[in-house]
Amino acid sequence: MNLIRYTDSGFPGKLNKLIAASSLFDPLIEQRTREIVRKVEQHGDKALLRLTEKFDGARLTPCQLSVDPLEREQAWRSTDTRTRKAIRLAKANIAFFAKRSLRKNWQACNLQGGVVGEKFDPFQRVGIYIPGGTAPLASTALMTVTLARVAGCREIVTCTPCGKGGRLNPALLAALGQAGATEVYRVGGAQAIAAMACGTKTIRPVQKIFGPGNAYVVAAKRLLFGRVAIDLLPGPSEMFILADASAIPRFAAADLLAQAEHGSGYERVWLASNSKKLINDVQREIERQLPSLSRRKLIEKALRKNGWLIHIKSIKDGIALANRIAPEHCELLLRNPGPAVKEILTAGAIFIGPWSPTVLGDYMAGPSHTLPTGGAGASFAGLTVDQFQRRTSLVKYSHPALSKSIDTLRTFAEMEGLDGHGRSAEIRLDD
Repeated sequence: MNLIRYTDSGFPGKLNKLIAASSLFDPLIEQRTREIVRKVEQHGDKALLRLTEKFDGARLTPCQLSVDPLEREQAWRSTDTRTRKAIRLAKANIAFFAKRSLRKNWQACNLQGGVVGEKFDPFQRVGIYIPGGTAPLASTALMTVTLARVAGCREIVTCTPCGKGGRLNPALLAALGQAGATEVYRVGGAQAIAAMACGTKTIRPVQKIFGPGNAYVVAAKRLLFGRVAIDLLPGPSEMFILADASAIPRFAAADLLAQAEHGSGYERVWLASNSKKLINDVQREIERQLPSLSRRKLIEKALRKNGWLIHIKSIKDGIALANRIAPEHCELLLRNPGPAVKEILTAGAIFIGPWSPTVLGDYMAGPSHTLPTGGAGASFAGLTVDQFQRRTSLVKYSHPALSKSIDTLRTFAEMEGLDGHGRSAEIRLDD
């Protein structure tokens, strides 16, 4: 991993460089993605078939884009007992958390006696992207589709890339079926986002798109925002660890390696500590643990490009750095994590203490692991069940309540020169 110290010459500039290295706004990726979206808009299913062959090596016919529900049922029946148990347990935790987060309808009387309120209805048709590629993420199926099901969405469309021959991972299919997906398509990448947003002969357009993905998937979501509603911008994985001398080096090293192993090459991991000894020990642990991991070459690539050990002057400086980075995952390996939990305001999720590794959030704790990356955490929160709900405001006045409001309505209408606005209320009180 790359090492920088607060005593280095030009330290602030080096920090700026490592923070700015996000792939979310790469102009070349955006240009390529724009062309993919254009092809899907113009050619629909034909474009999906060509792009699937080009990027996934699978030659499909139009009828093979959709996965038959029987195939999902067979995938579940063929899944071993241990995997079934894990899927059911994770789904239960996710559903438990989601049910606590649902927005509820409400009504109340305002100062004039008018009834105002909100109602929350599920989106009727949503689209969810499930990454596949080198690691078919069955956990993501649970962390997204389960929320849509809890919210009450009727049509839950999922797209995920297939392997050569059109095959989908059986565990992923089993998880999709258990979570409640109503449609599954063998389509990946930016073209899947374009299909769900614009529609094709096979894939009808959705109201809102959810789910994480690689840099091209995120670019497509950005480009299509407005054509369709978008959840957030969850791109390649990130991990920021803030640690002091009390941290256990092998824990920190294992967590950094875990988040660097996804395989896109755009993953970013940082460890910031005021302990020079801890940083040295973590570096040695990484070197010790890495050779035993099956994806070590992918991890090495990510660590060379965007893996940073940062020697900071104080934990206070580390908190400020966390807020600047706005990391997807923030892990606190501190003797007293309370102040950091309170003061870190931009992280997608915070994992507190040595017994809360980020993998808990990845797989089963309950909150969705679909989180903002690339600095988007400064403005976006992680995926929650209420994002599958559409808010509608409600207004109901009686004659007495309107009468109490008329002077204020007249004043605003005169102020803005919109006499028709004022008249629309006055006409109701003329009698």
